[in-house]
Amino acid sequence: MIELDVEVAAGRTLHVYDTAPAGGDLLPVLWHHGTPNLGAPPEPLFAAADRLGMRWVSFDRPGYGRSDVAPGRTVASVAADTAAVADALGLGRFAVVGYSGGGTYALGCAAVLGDRVRAVVSLAGIAPYGADGLDWFAGMVPSGVAALGTAAAGREVRTALHESNFAYDCEFTPVDLAFFEGPWGWLGKVSEPALAAGPYGQIDDDVSYTHAWGCDPRAIDVPVLLLHGTADRIIPASHGAWLAAHCPTAELRLRADDSHFTITGHAEEGLDWLRRHI
Repeated sequence: MIELDVEVAAGRTLHVYDTAPAGGDLLPVLWHHGTPNLGAPPEPLFAAADRLGMRWVSFDRPGYGRSDVAPGRTVASVAADTAAVADALGLGRFAVVGYSGGGTYALGCAAVLGDRVRAVVSLAGIAPYGADGLDWFAGMVPSGVAALGTAAAGREVRTALHESNFAYDCEFTPVDLAFFEGPWGWLGKVSEPALAAGPYGQIDDDVSYTHAWGCDPRAIDVPVLLLHGTADRIIPASHGAWLAAHCPTAELRLRADDSHFTITGHAEEGLDWLRRHI
């Protein structure tokens, strides 16, 4: 894997990762990371990607790792950043995969970039804030309600929460902790250093989730697979159900008793689906 810096809009720099810079006939798959994570592509899926002939490309979202902060960024502006990274690497069309908040950004790519995106897999993605017919906070852990509720009030309010020494509590279960003993313990590897550049990667993620996306998931017309666990209390499964009902091309697979973390154990299933649809 190589790492490089790519200049995008307004002279900002994004830190980019590419597992197969030579490319060849591999299918490019753009990975969108969760909150708060670095953008390194998912090591637990490298073997599956090799089996399926896929090339991972990804980047630290603005404010994370070595990517410049972009105050006011939106789901749509991250899609534009994705297109700029693809352009810099000479990629035409590509698939998109995202986990947690990254699932939302993956959907945003399909909504903004049209048929340049070939298909989308979203694991535990977030639905638009204030969506009709969705009790957006229902079932979330209290820390999630606090973080996202203040983000909905604006960047300054969410920043004030951070400065109050707020600590997010995921409320890990024994099943989650046992799961992290396996390959997806990798999530700890990309979460612990994610905020080394400062808090604004996470703050701006939260603000983007709770303000206008700048795009509409109902505009997506490429194949979409939504994977969500029924025991998810970080982003409850009702978000996946809403997205499935409002994305005309979406297929929802609810996984009984999976949490926000153990749903990643089904990610290889998502890659198999992706390959069948491309």
